[in-house]
Amino acid sequence: MGDSRGAEFDDFVRSRSGVLLRVAFLLTGDRHAAEDLLQEVLEQVYVRWRRVQSSPEAYARRALVNRSINRWRWRARRPEQSLGDHDGVARDHAEAVAVRELVVGALRELPARQRAAVVLRYLEDLPVTDVAAAMGCSEGAVKSHASRGLARLREALAGSSLVMPITGTGSSR
Repeated sequence: MGDSRGAEFDDFVRSRSGVLLRVAFLLTGDRHAAEDLLQEVLEQVYVRWRRVQSSPEAYARRALVNRSINRWRWRARRPEQSLGDHDGVARDHAEAVAVRELVVGALRELPARQRAAVVLRYLEDLPVTDVAAAMGCSEGAVKSHASRGLARLREALAGSSLVMPITGTGSSR
């Protein structure tokens, strides 16, 4: 390909690759697959530049569609290959989300000082001295608020089969 044609192709790639990448992404639904698809199509456009230079974008769009369909068909016919350790069933996070919602709801029901003590002490894992400084109270008050808050949380969550009983009282640091 001559220098002027190569420059025309380079200009085409610079000016239209963003739009074509968006099309490829919408066709594949995956950024990496879209980049690979666009690269293949741009190679195809480069090889056929003389024939397609009158409407290279239209040709490229059509090639994107055709290649994305062919990839889909090819994957459908190709037997799946194991990914080794990475080929597991994705863990369902529904239970974790339900537990989190239940605990957050129970925390909202606590009085503000008990909630603050429980959150800072047990969820943020701060030492009693740091919690006392953050709450502006004595260490004894922090321990008292945390103890009462945990007791209320145990009561609130006792009926749920999702949450294991709260048994720990935290470390004494």
